[in-house]
Amino acid sequence: MSVVASSVPSRSARLGALAIPLFCLLWSSAFVAGKIGVTDCPPLIFLTVRFLAAGVLILGLAALRGERLDLRRRDIVAFALIGIFNNALYLGLGYVGLRSISSGLNALIVSANPVFTAVLAARLLGERITARKVTGLVLGVLGVALVVADRVHGGGDSPVGVAFSVGALAAIVGGTILFKRLAPQGSLWIGNGIQNLAGGLAVAPFALMFSDYAEIVPSARLFAAWTYLILGGSIVAYLLWFRLLTTYGATGASALHFLMPPLGMLFGWAILGERLAPHDLLGIVPVALGIYLVTRAARPSSASSRPSSSLSNLGDDE
Repeated sequence: MSVVASSVPSRSARLGALAIPLFCLLWSSAFVAGKIGVTDCPPLIFLTVRFLAAGVLILGLAALRGERLDLRRRDIVAFALIGIFNNALYLGLGYVGLRSISSGLNALIVSANPVFTAVLAARLLGERITARKVTGLVLGVLGVALVVADRVHGGGDSPVGVAFSVGALAAIVGGTILFKRLAPQGSLWIGNGIQNLAGGLAVAPFALMFSDYAEIVPSARLFAAWTYLILGGSIVAYLLWFRLLTTYGATGASALHFLMPPLGMLFGWAILGERLAPHDLLGIVPVALGIYLVTRAARPSSASSRPSSSLSNLGDDE
Protein backbone atom coordinates (compact mmCIF):
# COMPACT_ATOMS: atom_id res chain seq x y z
CA MET A 1 0.00 0.00 0.00
CA SER A 2 2.82 2.37 0.89
CA VAL A 3 4.57 1.58 -2.41
CA VAL A 4 1.53 2.61 -4.44
CA ALA A 5 1.05 5.80 -2.44
CA SER A 6 4.66 6.85 -2.90
CA SER A 7 4.55 6.27 -6.67
CA VAL A 8 1.65 8.66 -7.26
CA PRO A 9 3.47 11.91 -6.38
CA SER A 10 6.48 10.93 -8.51
CA ARG A 11 4.27 10.25 -11.54
CA SER A 12 2.45 13.55 -10.99
CA ALA A 13 5.75 15.38 -10.63
CA ARG A 14 7.03 13.87 -13.88
CA LEU A 15 3.87 14.86 -15.73
CA GLY A 16 4.09 18.39 -14.32
CA ALA A 17 7.73 18.72 -15.33
CA LEU A 18 6.93 17.65 -18.90
CA ALA A 19 3.66 19.57 -19.25
CA ILE A 20 5.13 23.09 -19.27
CA PRO A 21 7.91 22.68 -21.88
CA LEU A 22 5.74 20.47 -24.11
CA PHE A 23 2.85 22.95 -23.95
CA CYS A 24 5.15 25.89 -24.79
CA LEU A 25 6.70 23.99 -27.70
CA LEU A 26 3.37 22.93 -29.20
CA TRP A 27 1.60 26.26 -28.62
CA SER A 28 4.38 28.45 -30.04
CA SER A 29 5.05 26.24 -33.08
CA ALA A 30 1.31 26.21 -33.85
CA PHE A 31 1.56 29.84 -35.02
CA VAL A 32 3.97 28.77 -37.76
CA ALA A 33 1.86 25.73 -38.73
CA GLY A 34 -1.18 28.00 -38.88
CA LYS A 35 0.66 30.48 -41.11
CA ILE A 36 1.55 27.62 -43.49
CA GLY A 37 -2.04 26.37 -43.47
CA VAL A 38 -3.71 29.70 -44.27
CA THR A 39 -1.27 30.25 -47.13
CA ASP A 40 -2.81 27.32 -49.02
CA CYS A 41 -6.34 27.40 -47.63
CA PRO A 42 -8.83 30.10 -46.52
CA PRO A 43 -8.49 30.35 -42.72
CA LEU A 44 -12.12 29.63 -41.81
CA ILE A 45 -12.23 26.51 -44.01
CA PHE A 46 -8.91 25.39 -42.55
CA LEU A 47 -10.21 25.80 -39.00
CA THR A 48 -13.56 24.13 -39.67
CA VAL A 49 -11.82 21.00 -40.92
CA ARG A 50 -9.31 21.12 -38.05
CA PHE A 51 -11.92 21.46 -35.29
CA LEU A 52 -14.42 18.93 -36.64
CA ALA A 53 -11.71 16.36 -37.38
CA ALA A 54 -10.21 16.78 -33.89
CA GLY A 55 -13.62 16.54 -32.21
CA VAL A 56 -14.64 13.41 -34.13
CA LEU A 57 -11.23 11.82 -33.49
CA ILE A 58 -11.31 12.52 -29.75
CA LEU A 59 -14.86 11.30 -29.20
CA GLY A 60 -14.33 8.37 -31.55
CA LEU A 61 -11.30 7.19 -29.57
CA ALA A 62 -13.30 7.62 -26.36
CA ALA A 63 -16.06 5.41 -27.78
CA LEU A 64 -13.57 2.75 -28.89
CA ARG A 65 -12.18 2.66 -25.36
CA GLY A 66 -15.66 2.21 -23.95
CA GLU A 67 -15.66 5.62 -22.23
CA ARG A 68 -19.19 6.86 -21.71
CA LEU A 69 -20.39 10.41 -22.22
CA ASP A 70 -21.61 10.79 -18.65
CA LEU A 71 -21.27 14.56 -18.35
CA ARG A 72 -24.15 16.57 -16.94
CA ARG A 73 -26.02 18.86 -19.32
CA ARG A 74 -24.51 21.86 -17.52
CA ASP A 75 -20.97 20.58 -18.12
CA ILE A 76 -21.65 19.84 -21.80
CA VAL A 77 -22.94 23.40 -22.29
CA ALA A 78 -19.95 24.79 -20.36
CA PHE A 79 -17.42 22.88 -22.48
CA ALA A 80 -19.22 23.97 -25.67
CA LEU A 81 -19.20 27.63 -24.60
CA ILE A 82 -15.51 27.45 -23.71
CA GLY A 83 -14.86 25.85 -27.10
CA ILE A 84 -16.54 28.75 -28.88
CA PHE A 85 -14.22 31.20 -27.10
CA ASN A 86 -10.99 29.15 -27.17
CA ASN A 87 -11.43 27.62 -30.61
CA ALA A 88 -13.91 29.49 -32.83
CA LEU A 89 -13.21 33.05 -31.68
CA TYR A 90 -9.58 32.85 -30.59
CA LEU A 91 -8.27 30.84 -33.54
CA GLY A 92 -10.83 32.17 -36.03
CA LEU A 93 -9.82 35.79 -35.47
CA GLY A 94 -6.16 34.88 -35.09
CA TYR A 95 -6.00 32.91 -38.34
CA VAL A 96 -7.70 35.67 -40.31
CA GLY A 97 -5.07 38.02 -38.90
CA LEU A 98 -2.30 35.60 -39.92
CA ARG A 99 -3.02 36.34 -43.57
CA SER A 100 -1.63 39.87 -43.23
CA ILE A 101 0.85 39.71 -40.33
CA SER A 102 3.74 37.44 -39.45
CA SER A 103 3.34 34.40 -37.23
CA GLY A 104 5.85 35.91 -34.79
CA LEU A 105 3.84 39.11 -34.36
CA ASN A 106 0.64 37.10 -33.94
CA ALA A 107 2.28 35.11 -31.15
CA LEU A 108 3.56 38.31 -29.59
CA ILE A 109 0.15 40.02 -29.43
CA VAL A 110 -1.60 36.98 -27.96
CA SER A 111 1.18 36.70 -25.37
CA ALA A 112 -0.23 39.81 -23.67
CA ASN A 113 -3.14 37.75 -22.34
CA PRO A 114 -1.55 37.17 -18.88
CA VAL A 115 -2.04 40.85 -18.05
CA PHE A 116 -5.76 40.92 -18.81
CA THR A 117 -6.27 37.45 -17.36
CA ALA A 118 -4.58 38.48 -14.09
CA VAL A 119 -6.79 41.55 -13.71
CA LEU A 120 -10.00 39.65 -14.44
CA ALA A 121 -8.94 36.67 -12.32
CA ALA A 122 -8.38 39.00 -9.35
CA ARG A 123 -11.81 40.59 -9.82
CA LEU A 124 -13.87 37.54 -10.82
CA LEU A 125 -12.03 34.51 -9.43
CA GLY A 126 -10.52 35.92 -6.26
CA GLU A 127 -6.96 35.04 -7.28
CA ARG A 128 -4.31 36.95 -5.36
CA ILE A 129 -2.18 39.36 -7.36
CA THR A 130 1.06 40.50 -5.71
CA ALA A 131 3.36 43.47 -6.35
CA ARG A 132 5.87 41.09 -7.93
CA LYS A 133 3.25 39.78 -10.34
CA VAL A 134 2.18 43.32 -11.24
CA THR A 135 5.79 44.27 -11.96
CA GLY A 136 6.29 41.20 -14.14
CA LEU A 137 3.06 41.81 -16.05
CA VAL A 138 3.97 45.45 -16.71
CA LEU A 139 7.39 44.42 -18.02
CA GLY A 140 5.75 41.86 -20.28
CA VAL A 141 3.42 44.49 -21.72
CA LEU A 142 6.30 46.92 -22.32
CA GLY A 143 8.26 44.26 -24.21
CA VAL A 144 5.26 43.32 -26.35
CA ALA A 145 4.44 46.99 -27.05
CA LEU A 146 8.01 47.70 -28.12
CA VAL A 147 7.99 44.97 -30.76
CA VAL A 148 4.43 45.63 -31.98
CA ALA A 149 5.11 49.37 -32.42
CA ASP A 150 8.25 48.68 -34.45
CA ARG A 151 6.52 46.09 -36.65
CA VAL A 152 3.49 48.30 -37.45
CA HIS A 153 5.49 51.49 -38.09
CA GLY A 154 7.96 49.54 -40.19
CA GLY A 155 5.17 48.69 -42.62
CA GLY A 156 5.85 44.96 -42.61
CA ASP A 157 2.57 44.01 -40.96
CA SER A 158 -0.99 45.19 -41.56
CA PRO A 159 -2.86 47.17 -38.85
CA VAL A 160 -6.00 45.23 -39.85
CA GLY A 161 -4.19 41.97 -39.15
CA VAL A 162 -3.07 43.38 -35.81
CA ALA A 163 -6.70 44.26 -34.99
CA PHE A 164 -7.82 40.67 -35.68
CA SER A 165 -5.03 39.37 -33.44
CA VAL A 166 -6.13 41.72 -30.65
CA GLY A 167 -9.62 40.24 -30.99
CA ALA A 168 -8.08 36.78 -30.68
CA LEU A 169 -6.33 37.96 -27.52
CA ALA A 170 -9.66 39.05 -26.00
CA ALA A 171 -11.20 35.68 -26.90
CA ILE A 172 -8.55 33.55 -25.19
CA VAL A 173 -8.71 35.73 -22.07
CA GLY A 174 -12.48 35.19 -22.01
CA GLY A 175 -12.08 31.44 -22.54
CA THR A 176 -9.54 31.19 -19.72
CA ILE A 177 -11.80 32.99 -17.25
CA LEU A 178 -14.82 30.95 -18.35
CA PHE A 179 -12.99 27.66 -17.75
CA LYS A 180 -12.08 28.67 -14.21
CA ARG A 181 -15.44 30.30 -13.53
CA LEU A 182 -17.68 27.52 -14.88
CA ALA A 183 -15.33 24.73 -13.67
CA PRO A 184 -16.91 21.95 -15.77
CA GLN A 185 -16.60 18.50 -14.23
CA GLY A 186 -15.84 15.21 -15.90
CA SER A 187 -13.24 13.93 -18.33
CA LEU A 188 -11.16 16.70 -19.91
CA TRP A 189 -10.57 14.33 -22.83
CA ILE A 190 -14.28 14.21 -23.70
CA GLY A 191 -14.62 17.87 -22.76
CA ASN A 192 -11.94 18.75 -25.30
CA GLY A 193 -13.80 16.78 -27.94
CA ILE A 194 -16.97 18.75 -27.20
CA GLN A 195 -15.04 22.02 -27.39
CA ASN A 196 -13.62 21.15 -30.80
CA LEU A 197 -16.99 20.12 -32.20
CA ALA A 198 -18.59 23.31 -30.84
CA GLY A 199 -15.80 25.40 -32.35
CA GLY A 200 -16.13 23.68 -35.73
CA LEU A 201 -19.90 24.06 -35.83
CA ALA A 202 -19.59 27.74 -34.87
CA VAL A 203 -17.03 28.51 -37.59
CA ALA A 204 -18.61 26.40 -40.37
CA PRO A 205 -21.46 28.83 -41.33
CA PHE A 206 -18.98 31.71 -41.68
CA ALA A 207 -16.66 29.52 -43.74
CA LEU A 208 -19.54 28.70 -46.09
CA MET A 209 -20.59 32.36 -46.42
CA PHE A 210 -17.27 34.16 -46.66
CA SER A 211 -14.67 31.68 -47.98
CA ASP A 212 -13.80 30.85 -51.57
CA TYR A 213 -13.14 27.14 -51.99
CA ALA A 214 -11.25 27.87 -55.22
CA GLU A 215 -8.47 29.33 -53.06
CA ILE A 216 -7.62 25.92 -51.60
CA VAL A 217 -4.28 24.73 -52.93
CA PRO A 218 -3.89 20.98 -52.20
CA SER A 219 -0.33 20.37 -51.09
CA ALA A 220 1.77 18.18 -48.85
CA ARG A 221 2.50 21.12 -46.53
CA LEU A 222 -1.23 21.89 -46.16
CA PHE A 223 -1.91 18.27 -45.15
CA ALA A 224 1.09 18.34 -42.78
CA ALA A 225 -0.15 21.58 -41.16
CA TRP A 226 -3.61 20.08 -40.69
CA THR A 227 -2.21 16.88 -39.18
CA TYR A 228 0.14 18.71 -36.83
CA LEU A 229 -2.52 21.14 -35.60
CA ILE A 230 -5.21 18.49 -35.18
CA LEU A 231 -3.00 16.12 -33.16
CA GLY A 232 -0.50 18.48 -31.52
CA GLY A 233 -2.59 21.64 -31.26
CA SER A 234 -6.27 20.79 -30.84
CA ILE A 235 -5.70 17.60 -28.83
CA VAL A 236 -2.41 17.53 -26.91
CA ALA A 237 -1.75 21.26 -26.42
CA TYR A 238 -5.29 22.01 -25.21
CA LEU A 239 -5.29 19.08 -22.79
CA LEU A 240 -2.01 20.38 -21.35
CA TRP A 241 -3.41 23.92 -21.19
CA PHE A 242 -6.44 22.88 -19.15
CA ARG A 243 -4.23 20.77 -16.87
CA LEU A 244 -2.00 23.79 -16.22
CA LEU A 245 -5.03 26.03 -15.67
CA THR A 246 -6.44 23.64 -13.10
CA THR A 247 -3.10 23.25 -11.31
CA TYR A 248 -1.64 26.76 -11.33
CA GLY A 249 -4.68 29.00 -11.66
CA ALA A 250 -5.54 31.47 -14.40
CA THR A 251 -2.76 33.97 -13.65
CA GLY A 252 0.06 31.47 -13.17
CA ALA A 253 -0.77 29.37 -16.24
CA SER A 254 -1.40 32.37 -18.48
CA ALA A 255 2.03 33.79 -17.59
CA LEU A 256 3.50 31.01 -19.75
CA HIS A 257 2.21 32.88 -22.78
CA PHE A 258 4.97 35.44 -22.28
CA LEU A 259 7.27 32.66 -23.53
CA MET A 260 5.48 32.47 -26.86
CA PRO A 261 6.98 35.61 -28.52
CA PRO A 262 10.63 34.48 -28.47
CA LEU A 263 9.68 30.91 -29.36
CA GLY A 264 7.17 32.00 -32.00
CA MET A 265 9.60 34.44 -33.63
CA LEU A 266 12.34 31.82 -33.52
CA PHE A 267 10.14 29.24 -35.26
CA GLY A 268 9.01 31.88 -37.78
CA TRP A 269 12.62 32.80 -38.55
CA ALA A 270 13.88 29.21 -38.77
CA ILE A 271 10.99 27.68 -40.76
CA LEU A 272 9.39 30.54 -42.70
CA GLY A 273 12.35 32.89 -43.03
CA GLU A 274 10.50 35.72 -41.23
CA ARG A 275 12.61 38.69 -40.23
CA LEU A 276 14.05 38.89 -36.74
CA ALA A 277 14.97 42.55 -36.16
CA PRO A 278 17.08 44.06 -33.33
CA HIS A 279 13.92 45.58 -31.80
CA ASP A 280 12.45 42.08 -31.56
CA LEU A 281 15.43 40.88 -29.55
CA LEU A 282 15.38 44.03 -27.41
CA GLY A 283 11.68 43.52 -26.63
CA ILE A 284 12.37 39.97 -25.44
CA VAL A 285 14.46 41.27 -22.51
CA PRO A 286 11.60 42.83 -20.46
CA VAL A 287 9.33 39.97 -21.56
CA ALA A 288 11.78 37.39 -20.20
CA LEU A 289 12.16 39.29 -16.92
CA GLY A 290 8.38 39.56 -16.64
CA ILE A 291 8.04 35.80 -17.12
CA TYR A 292 10.51 35.19 -14.33
CA LEU A 293 8.71 37.47 -11.89
CA VAL A 294 5.21 36.18 -12.61
CA THR A 295 6.01 32.48 -12.71
CA ARG A 296 8.21 32.72 -9.61
CA ALA A 297 5.32 34.33 -7.77
CA ALA A 298 2.82 31.72 -8.96
CA ARG A 299 1.91 28.92 -6.59
CA PRO A 300 -0.03 25.76 -7.40
CA SER A 301 -3.66 26.20 -6.46
CA SER A 302 -5.38 24.06 -3.87
CA ALA A 303 -6.75 21.95 -6.72
CA SER A 304 -3.29 20.54 -7.31
CA SER A 305 -3.12 19.08 -3.80
CA ARG A 306 -6.30 17.09 -4.15
CA PRO A 307 -7.51 15.17 -7.19
CA SER A 308 -10.51 16.61 -9.00
CA SER A 309 -12.71 14.60 -11.32
CA SER A 310 -11.28 16.38 -14.36
CA LEU A 311 -7.66 15.79 -13.46
CA SER A 312 -8.11 12.21 -12.40
CA ASN A 313 -9.94 11.39 -15.61
CA LEU A 314 -7.29 13.12 -17.67
CA GLY A 315 -4.59 11.14 -15.93
CA ASP A 316 -6.39 7.92 -16.80
CA ASP A 317 -6.69 8.97 -20.43
CA GLU A 318 -3.00 9.59 -20.74
